[in-house]
Amino acid sequence: MQEEPEIEASLRGQADIWKYMLGFADSMALKCAVELRIADIIHSHRPSDGASNSNPMIALSQLASCIAPSPDITSLTRIMRLLVRRNIFAVHHPSDGGEPLYGLTHSSRWLLHDAELSLAPIIVMENHPCLMAPWHYFSRRVKEGGPCAFEMAHGLDIWDYASQNPEINKLFNDGMACTSRFELKEILTGYEHGFDGVGSLVDVGGGTGSAVAEIVKAYPNIKGFNFDLPHVVATAPVYHGVSHVGGDMFEGNIPNADAVFMKRIMHDWSDSDCIKILKNCRKAIPEKSGKIIIVDIVLEPNGEGTLNDTRLVIDLVMIAHTSGRERTENEWKKILEEGGFPRHKVIKIPALVSIVEAYPM
Repeated sequence: MQEEPEIEASLRGQADIWKYMLGFADSMALKCAVELRIADIIHSHRPSDGASNSNPMIALSQLASCIAPSPDITSLTRIMRLLVRRNIFAVHHPSDGGEPLYGLTHSSRWLLHDAELSLAPIIVMENHPCLMAPWHYFSRRVKEGGPCAFEMAHGLDIWDYASQNPEINKLFNDGMACTSRFELKEILTGYEHGFDGVGSLVDVGGGTGSAVAEIVKAYPNIKGFNFDLPHVVATAPVYHGVSHVGGDMFEGNIPNADAVFMKRIMHDWSDSDCIKILKNCRKAIPEKSGKIIIVDIVLEPNGEGTLNDTRLVIDLVMIAHTSGRERTENEWKKILEEGGFPRHKVIKIPALVSIVEAYPM
């Protein structure tokens, strides 16, 4: 007969497997909340007396009426029950037995579409069927190696696929832009004096230019270049002090500048590809005074805490979507040295990413 602790451990193990097996349910419920704009509806709700309310709460019936003329309230109730359990939303049960009221949490405020700091675009992007499909190819990738899982699923790498599919291109650009907005705040605060003395800066793989635009806004003396593939910069808005340049970082046509900035670019590529990129970046900056500013994850494999757990999950995103990986500091050091940057330092900021500053001499 099994001992009670052994039975409890077995049940806990079984529960964990069920939880991880159905982990996609959390992301689908989250995507549903974004698509239905549930956080926005709660945020904009005002009491019937018109009073301002910094912590709005709304009954489910009111929430449902804002979603659709005849919504399936039972399904909405069950989805909200899970999202409350996950602390995405809060619920208050009135003492008079009235209808429960739903409110926002620190998490759901990141779902607001029109907020300056929002993760809504990247939630829609990462949970789009075309970006979810590669996750089903992990075992094949392990057994066969070869092209990345995205290419196994779609026959093209993610960059070529986006260039041929305007909807995916927009989803990707919007998703990257939303992460840039809040990460740039931490970069500009945590990278103290890092841009001092930089007269010109090229953002390699800068997407539609939002990152370099924020840097130029904070440092008006900097002449900014946003460098990305032609189909990406073709949709880029006009920013004061920023020139958009179409090209390919593998072709060596990166604009010359005092410094190169790359945010969440290197993790998309293999070590050999990163070394090619680094060598081309080295050609674009002055040998004695130039530097490269890399904003990317620096893994701490034995690190504790939510941020480190999330970094390890994002490393699996790289298996799904690219040929790249997240790297430890030693792995960064190796590719930097082979790419012509023998010196570097890591600057930690309160974000998933760190700043890796590297120099050609």
